[in-house]
Amino acid sequence: MNLVGGKATLNPKIPSPEKELTYSSYLKIKELLSLQNPIATPEAHDELLFIIIHQVYELWFKLILFELKSLILSLGNNDLISSFHTFKRVSAIFKVLIQQLDVLETMTPTDFNKFRSNLNPASGFQSLQFRELEILSGASIEDYKKFAPLEPEWLPKLNQLQSHGSLSETFKNLLLKRKLIPQIDSDLIQKALLEIYQNPKHHDLQTLCEALMDYDEQLLLWRYRHVQMVERMIGMKRGTGGSLGVAYLSQTLSKRFFPELWEIRTHLSPGY
Repeated sequence: MNLVGGKATLNPKIPSPEKELTYSSYLKIKELLSLQNPIATPEAHDELLFIIIHQVYELWFKLILFELKSLILSLGNNDLISSFHTFKRVSAIFKVLIQQLDVLETMTPTDFNKFRSNLNPASGFQSLQFRELEILSGASIEDYKKFAPLEPEWLPKLNQLQSHGSLSETFKNLLLKRKLIPQIDSDLIQKALLEIYQNPKHHDLQTLCEALMDYDEQLLLWRYRHVQMVERMIGMKRGTGGSLGVAYLSQTLSKRFFPELWEIRTHLSPGY
């Protein structure tokens, strides 16, 4: 309290201004750049490249998962316009994922072998986010629960995904809502797809089918490039986590989340 002109006045405490938001503080640049920690001794020049590429992959996976959950919700609400926009974004992300392999392939097998042994028993096979991506696309959760011991955090996270459903399930449920199938059955779905492609009134659903095909194809293309990159780096050696390496990855090239959409192509063309 101060006396001013013989009167008592309060001297309020002026709050200090909050720290101004900056590019660096908003994006947590300092924290982000502290996360790349090569472990090879002696130092291996290309280990930093390897770490950054895979960290960036995980960031893209995080965004894809965010968009897939939104996509499943939109399709569940029959909001196809919003869904098409999201499909376009996810497709663009996958193209970036594929192009990133060009950067990784500037590393030679000799350079990779300078630090590869230090990675044991870690492996890209343990990427929980990629497993989440596959499950949200349509893979069975049960197929991955057997691998949960590799990463203790897998099981509770995988169980949480059941509440979201999958892109494949949501598409089939949409066919039910549109009364194109009476129940979910592969043969009935193929008949419904023929109706969708042959009847112009189903133009919106045909556009959706093509978006789903594009999604499946982009994922397959990423798998293929990834397999080729791994074989280029390590040949037929086992993976650092003990997997069969290229032999295992090659098996994943047959994974398709919308098999009926692929199969129907044969019946859309005359002849044969």
